[in-house]
Amino acid sequence: MPADPLDAHVELVEHLVQSTPLSAGEAQRVVAEVLGYFAESTERYVRRRHGELQRRGMTNDRIFERVGAELAARRVAPPALSARQLRRIVYG
Repeated sequence: MPADPLDAHVELVEHLVQSTPLSAGEAQRVVAEVLGYFAESTERYVRRRHGELQRRGMTNDRIFERVGAELAARRVAPPALSARQLRRIVYG
C-alpha cells in the first residue's frame, strides 16, 4: 500500500484533469476529500449527521430513521443499525 493514499489514485486524478476543467492540484484535493469522506467511521458519521440534523430542528426519531437510511446507501455500507444502536453511538 502506498505511503500517500493519493498515490493509489493517480489514474483517477489524471481522469479528472482530462475530463473536467480541474487542474492537477484541484483534482488531487477533490480525490483527497472524497477519500476522507468515505474513510469516516460509522460512529463518527452517525455523530456528525445527528448533530447536523438536530441543528436543523429534526427530532431524534426522524434523525435515526434518516441516518439509518443514509448508512444503507453509503458506498461501503456498514451493517444495518437499529435506532437503539444509533442512539448508543450518539449518547454512549
